[in-house]
Amino acid sequence: MPFRTTPRTARRIPRGASSDPRPAPGASGGDPRTAGSPGAFDAPGGSGPKAAPRTPDTPPAGRRHGEGAWGWLFVSPMVLILGLFLVLPILMALWVSLLNWDGQSNPFSGQAKFVGLDNYRALLTEDGLDRTLFATALRNNVYYVALTVPLQTGLALALALVVNQRLLRARGALRTTFFFPSVTSSIAVSTVFLFLFQGSGAVNTLLSWIGVKGPNWFADSRGVLSTLLGGLGIVDPDHPAGVLADHSFMGLSWYEWLSGPSVAMCTIILLAVWTTSGTFMLIFLAALQDIPRELEEAAAIEGVNRRQMLRHVTLPALRPVLFLVLTLGTIATWQVFDQVYVMGQGAPGNTTLTPAFLSYSTAFDGADFGQGAAIAFILLALILLITALQRWALRERGPRPGRNR
Repeated sequence: MPFRTTPRTARRIPRGASSDPRPAPGASGGDPRTAGSPGAFDAPGGSGPKAAPRTPDTPPAGRRHGEGAWGWLFVSPMVLILGLFLVLPILMALWVSLLNWDGQSNPFSGQAKFVGLDNYRALLTEDGLDRTLFATALRNNVYYVALTVPLQTGLALALALVVNQRLLRARGALRTTFFFPSVTSSIAVSTVFLFLFQGSGAVNTLLSWIGVKGPNWFADSRGVLSTLLGGLGIVDPDHPAGVLADHSFMGLSWYEWLSGPSVAMCTIILLAVWTTSGTFMLIFLAALQDIPRELEEAAAIEGVNRRQMLRHVTLPALRPVLFLVLTLGTIATWQVFDQVYVMGQGAPGNTTLTPAFLSYSTAFDGADFGQGAAIAFILLALILLITALQRWALRERGPRPGRNR
């Protein structure tokens, strides 16, 4: 097939003139398309034609309404269960706390006497046995929380650091051993502790081998701190005097507030630390294994020792988990009931009495369900307040704005 060729004609272009035969944009007789409009010619060095902005695909309103209806349909069984067995009983208990109800009639039929906030005033502001018992329960529980939460958290973190060592042998067996008390029935463990800490039990027998005479653990109502100060000759535990005895708060003298937990309460604290540290150990262990190894290797290259690694690398990475453990531990210790019910029921001398057990005994033993419910709601408010303070104390503290130089 023959090819047809066209001879090239040479044409001289004046200096400064454009070699492009197309007319300039916007010139008369030229292309009506302007620069920047879709389909316009690209100028040398220009950015090219710009695509029109795309709007996101928005589902129609009817479709969104249908998805919301299906979502509520799927969660409705759980919402119904929570409302029926959690929210509704809380509202009913709140109403009971405003009544003088002995449990023999229907509290919603009008037969029970409405007393308003009298149950709360009797516990917080009015002098009497009710406020004294409630203050005693608060004092005992404050010492229980102040000792149990730090001890179980520190022990759990230490155990997690030990079993997280990569070169440690039998790590699985150690984890199982440390976690085993947490899955054992608290009633069974409390019964075992009763036998161990009897006056002639195994603990006092072991102490006698080293020449120490053990106390009668569950019959000793002396405060540990007051006993220690009495042994040093600072105060007289039997006849306190001075400012501590002359001033009081909620029906208890300052000496009673500051005398410390009793020997019997210390036994319950020891039991709680032993049985709960295994659960928190697993939580810390999961968080430790989630820390990037590159972070630890970079710190090791910088020459930090183990103490610095724990303070500046491990603990900051564990801040959210530490808040979780402290919150769970605080809630559990303020709600302690089963160990107190088995091991003391407030004895000796109400030194193992706690608000949770006082609420139970006031309602079911004293037939005063209104005041028992009021104790429960005061305890709920106290737990929420302490949790909020913990969240504020463990919050992330970023750099303050306006301080850059």
